Amino acid sequence: MIDPTLANELKCALAHFIGTEKYYRIHPKAVLTDGTNYLAETAGCYWLMDLYASHLSKIDPDVESFTCLKLNRIGMGASIVIDDGNDNQLAKQHVEYTDFPLASFIMYAVWSGQFWVLMLTSGDSDRYLSNGS
Repeated sequence: MIDPTLANELKCALAHFIGTEKYYRIHPKAVLTDGTNYLAETAGCYWLMDLYASHLSKIDPDVESFTCLKLNRIGMGASIVIDDGNDNQLAKQHVEYTDFPLASFIMYAVWSGQFWVLMLTSGDSDRYLSNGS
């Protein structure tokens, strides 16, 4: 069950992250920004960052240097699709159970030349974050 209070607090907090001051290594070839690290800590979803990083490790950054992860809650689980930003699917995974607090969520990863940087979206946060209400 989605906790509406946590979902609303999280949605508001994530909208304030722009840029980063520090990278947080989660994989030999992937780092989190301040915003994605905050999300992982607050929502207890390091599993999501690890899932993304593990799929990114199979993507050739010379071919795809930008990816988009889209999570959609389905009952107690979630569907996760990673695409190239133009809806060309690169990977898909079903998660049987999750307590992720948002009904839907989108984040990006960009190849820096040395590692993948997992980051939040910017701009109209309502477009990318939903608590199901």
